[in-house]
Amino acid sequence: MKLKEDLNPMLLLLFHLMVWIYTVITFLPSYLLSWVSRPDGSFYGSEEERAKRAKARSVLGQPEGPYRAVSSMKKLVTSLHPGVDTLDKMFEYAAMRFPHRDCLGTREVISEEDERQSNGKVFKKVFLGEYHWLSYEDTLTAATHLGSGLAALGQRPKTNIAIFCETRAEWIIAAQACFTYNFPLVTIYSTLGGPAIAHGLNETQVTHIITSRELLETRLKAILTDVPRLQHIIVVDNTPTVWPSYPRGISIHNMAAVQKLGARHENAARERKAPLPSDIAVIMYTSGSTGIPKGVMISHSNIIAGITGMAERIPNLCEEDTYIGYLPLAHVLELSAELVCVSHGCRIGYSSPQTLADQSTKIKKGSKGDTSVLQPTLMAAVPDALFSPSHSHGDPLPPISQWSWCKGQRAPVSGTIHSCKQNEIMDRIYKNVMTKVEEMNCVQRTLFILAYNYKLEQLAKGYSTPLCDRLVFRKVRSLLGGRTRVLLSGGAPLSAATQRFMNVCFCCPVGQGYGLTETCGAGTISELWDYSTGRVGGPLVCCEIKLKDWVEGGYRSTDKPHPRGEILIGGPNVTMGYYKKDAKNQEDFFVDENGQRWFCTGDIGEFQEDGCLKIIDRKKDLVKLQAGEYVSLGKVEAMLKNCPLIDNICAYANSDETYVIGFVVPNQKQLLALVDQYGIRGSWEELCNSKAVEELVLRVITEAALTAQLERFEIPRKIRLSPEPWTPETGLVTDAFKLKRKELKTHYQDDIERMYGGK
Repeated sequence: MKLKEDLNPMLLLLFHLMVWIYTVITFLPSYLLSWVSRPDGSFYGSEEERAKRAKARSVLGQPEGPYRAVSSMKKLVTSLHPGVDTLDKMFEYAAMRFPHRDCLGTREVISEEDERQSNGKVFKKVFLGEYHWLSYEDTLTAATHLGSGLAALGQRPKTNIAIFCETRAEWIIAAQACFTYNFPLVTIYSTLGGPAIAHGLNETQVTHIITSRELLETRLKAILTDVPRLQHIIVVDNTPTVWPSYPRGISIHNMAAVQKLGARHENAARERKAPLPSDIAVIMYTSGSTGIPKGVMISHSNIIAGITGMAERIPNLCEEDTYIGYLPLAHVLELSAELVCVSHGCRIGYSSPQTLADQSTKIKKGSKGDTSVLQPTLMAAVPDALFSPSHSHGDPLPPISQWSWCKGQRAPVSGTIHSCKQNEIMDRIYKNVMTKVEEMNCVQRTLFILAYNYKLEQLAKGYSTPLCDRLVFRKVRSLLGGRTRVLLSGGAPLSAATQRFMNVCFCCPVGQGYGLTETCGAGTISELWDYSTGRVGGPLVCCEIKLKDWVEGGYRSTDKPHPRGEILIGGPNVTMGYYKKDAKNQEDFFVDENGQRWFCTGDIGEFQEDGCLKIIDRKKDLVKLQAGEYVSLGKVEAMLKNCPLIDNICAYANSDETYVIGFVVPNQKQLLALVDQYGIRGSWEELCNSKAVEELVLRVITEAALTAQLERFEIPRKIRLSPEPWTPETGLVTDAFKLKRKELKTHYQDDIERMYGGK
């Protein structure tokens, strides 16, 4: 994973001499400081030693588990504070402890203007000011008044209410209002299509919905006639009070007006029916990778347990921390992360993928992005591209592919770094870093490459590099504000190259997590001093994990050197099941003889010697070929996505056939470079439809598959290139960019018949 050091020998000698002198001088102080004492006076040891210690153990001593965190072997943890067992109590507790501290922050929009690009396209650019903050006390008051106002508009306890809104301060205020007044909150992705939105609203029979002006005009308005029960729409923006051309029977209110209504004495004095821990807090609709989105019923106690487990993995979390919120709050990762912060008195500043960094698509040149102004200490990221808007803005981003040296190749002689496969947010930041490196003079670039490789070596040994961090990586770190101390990654596996890039350049640990909506996002999170890659850490203190043999796939708990099987998660964070889906609940959830609830994830994992979990396969993607071989489509896709030529891929196999085929979205830059080598010309669509180009790409894919040690029967024998990217708007992927296999099969049905012999 090192960069190639094709550099001046004298510079190399000078650098290594400086490093040797620095190491000698700092060895003893750093060694002593790396030992920190426990409250009982004993010592944790160095980061390297802490990383090697057992994170979890099997409770019964059996290879299948269940495995628990070492600190919760006797009992799983259910709450952060005694008696704080519902979300309304949690916020009240935070407001009591931190009444005047900043809670929710929003940047002022000073101006907006249209900017014409060289290609003729017009983009909206914004100039943003400082963050304006609501204190914890102000936020609690705003939420209480909103809840009271909703009750005055006819919303009743234990009756569902929906929120369909972008990530912003008003989202959390509205959610807290619903938690306080025991209104089960139905959350729906703001990028779902009309039919999926209508399905969620009709299935939960909502009469009230909270939304933004933009989403009302662009998404909701078109389906209002398909949601006959809807009566009240609460718009969070400062908007007009008159709304023409809307169906009769629907009242539209400003959020401020509803809060004003709730503040009236006759409404505020009305007795509130507080929720019980077992009451539903959220019905969270999934992105629908296997069909129609399912609503997951999450109780107050589920969320409290989940955030308790997550918080335990973030050292020294306190009111001095600042979190930047930009992921969709309708996703369990973001909602859980923000509630963790609220429970500890942190402040949350809101952002968006288009305004995150100085170079983000909507930030006017010369003005500051949100990270530069907010300077967060905590941040979450997802390896899947959760955000599609950038596809319609300007030039395409670099391919989400592994760095070249991660594939056993050497970096170019110049030491240039190839692009990394990561989410679009991190990809933009990565692009900015590489642009800065390319702009450096020879000496600066040399120093960067040497420092990068030196820091990789030190991280592997468990050592920090304060001199390199200050002299070399300070400017890179400033892209995230300069104060980030924890990056949490969840939603999909994080490549080793991406993790190392983040470790080195942003000078902070990356906590990889594994969880699902059905487990409140809680399952595992790696300890921050564990710099190993490819693993997701040990079980959180709120849950336990066991492995179930999957004989058809060849995974058993008796496997050597590590036990393997389907991952089952049990504990107080396991949710109540799917809304109105009894048959599916019977299939995916069960209660054991001790009364503990379990969820069958469908993911295949292995537990390693230190109790860390590694995700290795996906049960639901298994197909049996005609000759009897089992093929894991997810495994094939995961391996081939590491090929720089592939932006996205869907492997497909029919049980009546003897081989695998694939649909591929090629990376434009890489494909154009490939065809140029062979003198092939044509438009992008012509190239993707060319038989000769298909064969070239298939040759590269086959080589990548063999390098990844896929079996011959797992390697796609034929492919179809797609000139268009798969986005949620195409209906071929979910809002979390997970493949919709059924829709992809329908979309490529003619190609499937062609690739399987023209039947």
